[in-house]
Amino acid sequence: MSSLAVAKAPASRAASRSPAAGLSLRKAEDSSAELAAAQDAQSRPVDLSRVIKLLEGSDSIDLEKEQMKALKKVAKHFGAGLPLKDLAQVMDILNLCAEKVNEQAAFTEPLVQLIKLCGLPFLKRKFSDEMRYSETASKCIAQLGCLMRVPSSQVRIEICKCIVSFYDMEPPRKLQSGYQPTSANYKIQMAELGGLAETLVLSLALVENQLLEKLWVLKALQLLSRSGVNCSLMLKAQAASRLCLYLGDADPSGQLLFRSSDILWSLLENASKEEVVHQLSSLECVHVLKEVFVELLLHGFRRSDRQLRNDLLVLASFLAANPAAPMLESGFAELLVVLATFTEVKIPNPLLKGLKLTNSPEDFEMKRLLFNVIGVLSRNPCAAQLLSDNDVMPALLSYVKPNQKLGFYDWSAAQYEELQLHAMAVLASVAPLLVEKYLSCQANTLLLLFLEWCVSQDAFSGQGNSFHARGGHGSKLAQMRYSLRVLRSVVSLYDGAVSLSLCDQGAISQLLDILKYAADKSKEQEDAILLEIQADLLFLLSALCESDLHRKELFSHEGVDLLISFLQMDPKKIHSGLGHNHLLFTALDCLWSCVLGCSIAEDSFLQRQGIGLLLDLLALKQKNLCNIILGILVEFCDNPKTTSHISTWRGEKEQTAVSLLLELWRQEELELGVSRDQWGRIVDMKQPMAGSFQKQQEVIPLPANCPSFAIMEMSENTRAKLYCLFCKLGFEDLPVLPAEDFVTLAIIQHYLDFKVAEVWSELCEELKEEFKLVRLDKKALNVISERSEDIGRMVAAVQTEVLENQQCQEIQEEERTYARIKATPKQREMVTKSWENFLARTSNYEALKKTKRLQEKSVEAPRLKSKPQTEAAHSAGKGLGTTPGAGRLVAAGSTPGLTGGALPAGDLALGKPSAAEGALKKIKRVKRLG
Repeated sequence: MSSLAVAKAPASRAASRSPAAGLSLRKAEDSSAELAAAQDAQSRPVDLSRVIKLLEGSDSIDLEKEQMKALKKVAKHFGAGLPLKDLAQVMDILNLCAEKVNEQAAFTEPLVQLIKLCGLPFLKRKFSDEMRYSETASKCIAQLGCLMRVPSSQVRIEICKCIVSFYDMEPPRKLQSGYQPTSANYKIQMAELGGLAETLVLSLALVENQLLEKLWVLKALQLLSRSGVNCSLMLKAQAASRLCLYLGDADPSGQLLFRSSDILWSLLENASKEEVVHQLSSLECVHVLKEVFVELLLHGFRRSDRQLRNDLLVLASFLAANPAAPMLESGFAELLVVLATFTEVKIPNPLLKGLKLTNSPEDFEMKRLLFNVIGVLSRNPCAAQLLSDNDVMPALLSYVKPNQKLGFYDWSAAQYEELQLHAMAVLASVAPLLVEKYLSCQANTLLLLFLEWCVSQDAFSGQGNSFHARGGHGSKLAQMRYSLRVLRSVVSLYDGAVSLSLCDQGAISQLLDILKYAADKSKEQEDAILLEIQADLLFLLSALCESDLHRKELFSHEGVDLLISFLQMDPKKIHSGLGHNHLLFTALDCLWSCVLGCSIAEDSFLQRQGIGLLLDLLALKQKNLCNIILGILVEFCDNPKTTSHISTWRGEKEQTAVSLLLELWRQEELELGVSRDQWGRIVDMKQPMAGSFQKQQEVIPLPANCPSFAIMEMSENTRAKLYCLFCKLGFEDLPVLPAEDFVTLAIIQHYLDFKVAEVWSELCEELKEEFKLVRLDKKALNVISERSEDIGRMVAAVQTEVLENQQCQEIQEEERTYARIKATPKQREMVTKSWENFLARTSNYEALKKTKRLQEKSVEAPRLKSKPQTEAAHSAGKGLGTTPGAGRLVAAGSTPGLTGGALPAGDLALGKPSAAEGALKKIKRVKRLG
C-alpha cells in the first residue's frame, strides 16, 4: 500500500501545479459531493404519511416552511423514480399541492418538481408489481390530466412534457437499491387504462386563449392518438369538432394547424370514421375547413402547405360523402367542383383568379382528389344541379380522346393518362345522373370513337402506373375497360334515347367486333381485366337487344358463334377466381336477351348444338347455374325443333336429359326437406310438395294483391321450371326409365294439382281466422280438401304399383339367373361324357364296334316297326340302304371341347318372352291409367 501511495504522489502534485487540472478536479469533487448527497438523500427513508398530514395542516408561515422543506425532501428522495408501491401517497401529495397553488404561488415550484418525477420510469421490486399496482398506476396517470385545472402555465406545460416523455423514456442513471424500472410501454398502457386522452381533450377548454399551452396539449394528444383506444376516448370528448374549430386560430408558427390536422387524421385511421365525420358535419366546422383550405390554396407556397391543403381536401371528401354535412349549403362543394374543372372548362370565378396548377406531385394529387370529390358528390341526388351548372360533363368528356404523346396542360404523359382514367371512372358515376347533358354533349359518339381507337393498331403504350391503370401496362386495355364502364352505367338505365343513339351509330356491330377482339386476346393470356371487358360487352349487347327484334337479328350474324364459344368454357375455370363465373352468367343473360324470341337467332343456335352445351352445363348441378339454364330451356321449347335436341342429348354414362331433369328434381326436394320415404314415394298426403321451412310458416292473412307463401315458394326453387319443361317435352313417349324415375315422374306430373291444393289450404286457414264459416262453406272446403288428399293417395298408389312391378321383375330376373347357374354343372357333365365317348371310339376298336352295332340297331328299329307283321324281316346286309360299316379311320366333323359352351338342353334353348318387358308394359299401362 505504501508503494502505491508513493507512486501516486508525484502525479497528484504535478496535477496540482496546473490551473486547468485544478479546476477540473474541483468540479469533479463538487459533482461527486452532489452525487453523494443525492444518494444519501435517497437512502434516508421518507415518511410520506407525515408529509401528507403536514400538508393538510392549517396555514402559517412556519408551517409553510416545513411543508416546503418536506416537499423538497420528497423530490430528492425519489430522484431516481417513483416506486409503484408509493404512487398512491405521492398522488395525494400532488393533489394537496395543487389545492395550495390556488392560494399560495410558492407551491408552484415544488409541484412542478413532483410532476417531473412522474415523467421518470416507475420502479418495481418484483416482476408481478406491474400487474399488482396497475389500477393504482392508471389512476395516478389519470390524475395528471386532472391537474390541468391548476391555473399555472408552468404546471400545465410540465404535465404535457411528462406525458410526452412516456413515448421517449430514458433509463434512469441511478436506481434505488433493490428496484428495477418498469417496461417501456407500461406508462402508455396505464394512460389508456386511466382515460388520460379524454381528460386531456376536455382540458383544451382551459387553454383556449393560451397558444403555448394549447400547442403543448396538442403535442401530447398527437402522441396519444397513435393508439386506437386513446382515439376512441378522444372521440367521446368530441375531439374532432373541438380540433376542427381550432384550425383557423392565429398561429405564426403553423404548428397549431399541423398538429390539429395530424390528430384528425389519426382519429380517422384509428377510430370510427363515421363518428369523426359526424362530429365534423356541423356548419361551423365546414366553414372553418373551407376558410383554411382557401387560405392554403391561395397563399400556401411551401411544400408542407400544399401537403396540408391536400390533407384537408381528403377530410372534405369524407364530409361530401355524408348527406347530413352542409357541403352544399356552405358553398364548399361548389368551390371544389369549380376548382376541379377550371383547367378544362373556363368558368369565371373571382376566388380562383390567378390560380395556376403546376405538375408538382402535390398539385397532381390535388387534381386527383378533386376528381374524387366529384365522384362522391354524384352519389347525392341533390348535387345533380350543381354538377350540371358547373359543366362537369363537358370537363370529364374532354379526356375521352386518344392520348397525346406530349403533356396536356403541363402534365406529363404518365400524369395525363392517370387523370384520363380517373376522369372516366368518375364519368361512369356522373353520367347516369346527367343523362340529358350526356346526350347533348354527344357522349355516345365520343365513346364509340374512343373504343375504335382502343382496338386500333396505334402505337400508344399504357404506363399502368395507377390504380385505374391496373392491367393496362403496354396496352390500351385500361382505356377500353373504363369506356365500357361509362357505357354500361348509362345503358343500364334502359333509357330509350340512349339505346337509340347507340344503335343508330352501329354500336351492335362495333361491340361484337370488340368482343371478338377481347376473346382472341383472352385466348393468348387470360386475366381479370379481359374477362371483365368481355362481361361488360355481353351486358351492353343484352341491354340493347332485349326488346327489339331487328337488333336481335343483327346480333345473330356473329353473336351466336361468340356465345357458343363462351358456353364451351372449361367447367374447372368457373371457380378459378378470375371472373369466369361472372362471364358465364353474362353470356347466359345475353343468350336469353339476344337469341330467345328471334326465330333466326334460335335456329342458328340450335344448328350449332347450343342446346347440348346448355345441358352439359346443367349436368354440373350447380345451384346458381341450374335456375337460369332451366329458364332458358323452357323458353327455347317454344321452338318445335328444340325437343328433338333435348331428346337426343347424352351425358356421362349415356345419361338422358329426362334422367338428368328427374335427378335435379330429387336434389331440389332433398334441399327443401320435402317428406319422402326411402323409395321416393309421397308421405304427407295433405302437403305432398311442402318443404320443412314451408311447413313451419304460419298462415298470415294477406291482401288480395300479395302472393301467399305457396306462390312465392315457386319462384325460390327450380321445381316450377322443371314442371314446365316436362310439360313441353310431354309425359309420354319418354325413354325407358328405372322405377325410381317413374316414381319421381308421377309427382312431377301432378305438380300443378298439388300447388293448387296448397293454395286452397292457405285459403281455408285464412278464412277460418277471419270469418266464421257457414255449414255449406265448411262442406265445400272439406270436399276440396278431401279431393286434394285423394290426388295424393292416387299418386302414392301408382308409385307403389310401379315399385311392386319393379320388384316382381327383379324376382323373375333372379330366378332366371338361378336357373342358368343351376344348369351349368349338368351341361359340363354332358360335355365331359361326350368327350369321353369320342375318345373311346377313336382309340378303342372294341368300343368302336359296339358303337357301330348300336348304330345299326337304331337304323333297323324304325324299319321293323313300319313293316307289316306278315312279311318276314330281312337282313340289313342285303343291299338295302344301310349305313356302311366303319373302318379303322373315322372322320369326325365337329367335336365339342371339354369346356365348350352350353348345350341347347330342354327349355333353356327355347325363346321365351322377357319378364322385364312384361313389367315395362304393365308400368306403361299404369301410367296411361294414371
